Amino acid sequence: MTPQERMIEEQIKGRGINGSGLLNAFSQVPRQLFVADGYRSRAYEDAALPLGYDQTISQPYMVGLMTSLLNLREDDDVLEVGTGSGYQTAIISRMARSVCTIEINAQLSDRAQVILRSLGYDNIQFEVGDGRLGWSATASFDAVIVTAAPETIPPQLVKQLRSGGRMVIPVGVYDQYLYVVQKTEDGVKRDQQTAVRFVPLLDSGCSSK
Repeated sequence: MTPQERMIEEQIKGRGINGSGLLNAFSQVPRQLFVADGYRSRAYEDAALPLGYDQTISQPYMVGLMTSLLNLREDDDVLEVGTGSGYQTAIISRMARSVCTIEINAQLSDRAQVILRSLGYDNIQFEVGDGRLGWSATASFDAVIVTAAPETIPPQLVKQLRSGGRMVIPVGVYDQYLYVVQKTEDGVKRDQQTAVRFVPLLDSGCSSK
């Protein structure tokens, strides 16, 4: 069994995260390419790893959990706030029609773009800017995933959710929880999930994983 296969068996399936689309995505994406130099031998460990710029690449389980909570469909258009390493971006891109991903740190965005394009993932658009503001004034998405924690849920991100859309987002400062936000014709529903620990979503943009 390869380290990648072991990661999927023990950290993803072993913790109750299933679904053929998600598991296939984890098997397709080479995580070691997204890990910072000096840490690639640890790419498939059950741990967050330093990424540079005071950021980390999230542990595989957290990537799997957040992706599974999005409940993605093949024709979904997804907004990701916090490109970071690009690993979460890559997983989502294998499961959805398109991904628009925003990163406040231009160096991280550039690095992720090089890796993702080298893999031939051509359904991803990149932007450097303020993640709290979403993609554009007229944009709308079936799903939104945020990989850094604001104090409260940014209203512009909720606005850019289509009716029936889902957002997965960590919220809080010292005590953080993962939330699933669902937008319906009757309003917005927020379901608290598990306690988490993410870097903060900054006022001027996002510090991303």
